[in-house]
Amino acid sequence: MKNYYKISEISRLYGIGPDSLRYYERLGILSPKRDANQYRLYSLKDIYKLNLICDLRKLDFSMSQIKDYLDCQTVGNTLDILCREQQLLEQQLKELKEKEQLIKERIEALHTAEGMAAGRISIKACPRRFCVQERAYITQDEEMDFLIQKLMARHEKKIRNFGSQTIGAILSSRDLLNGISNVYQSVFFILDKDISSYDCELPAGDYLSGYYRGHYDQNAACLKKMMDYIEGHQLTAAGEPFELFVIDNRDTMKAEEFLTEIQIQVEKTEKAGSRP
Repeated sequence: MKNYYKISEISRLYGIGPDSLRYYERLGILSPKRDANQYRLYSLKDIYKLNLICDLRKLDFSMSQIKDYLDCQTVGNTLDILCREQQLLEQQLKELKEKEQLIKERIEALHTAEGMAAGRISIKACPRRFCVQERAYITQDEEMDFLIQKLMARHEKKIRNFGSQTIGAILSSRDLLNGISNVYQSVFFILDKDISSYDCELPAGDYLSGYYRGHYDQNAACLKKMMDYIEGHQLTAAGEPFELFVIDNRDTMKAEEFLTEIQIQVEKTEKAGSRP
């Protein structure tokens, strides 16, 4: 067995490029000798270090960590570095589990949404919902997309996953009731954690809910149908109507696959003479 190996031999043996071997040398991790022609010659000690480097790199150790470890290699230091790596892996596994759960929830939500019938109107009892929002008079889809991006950048730490984030927009009911569709007053995210700060809330109560499928220019007709329902069922609108984007351009580029829900908080209208 040889005592020294050329850089080309080491590169082939370990599958490490010559540039990486030279980088390890600049860090002081490897110390190859030079022959009469100034070619690098790697000793068996360098090979031993390369074995450790390869093992630690598989565990995602940085080169800085590896250098510190090789500079003071003891059983105690080995245990310390492995325990730190174990803690890091446990955190990564926790994060992966959370991402897996988010994906599972989104898959289930999309399957449910695909099976929902458009045109359905019902009353839902909803809890108090905390929101962050951007106010603007929105008349174009591109304006909506820009504001959503702006809102996401401002509240990134409060959002679990953009694909699973509940996004809504408050409709301009005055425009819609005048037959002008796809007009909004603001866009908002409903928060599911960290409510230490928020911009607005959707109060707890009963909400009239209506769904439509396809492009947003249908919201005027959907809202008109819902307002007729309110009038015909002794109800009163107790707030501005808003949309929740159940399936949108985060999920599909086909507008015909979009599914949107309009909600309006409602209260029972008291009949004249019902009080003593």
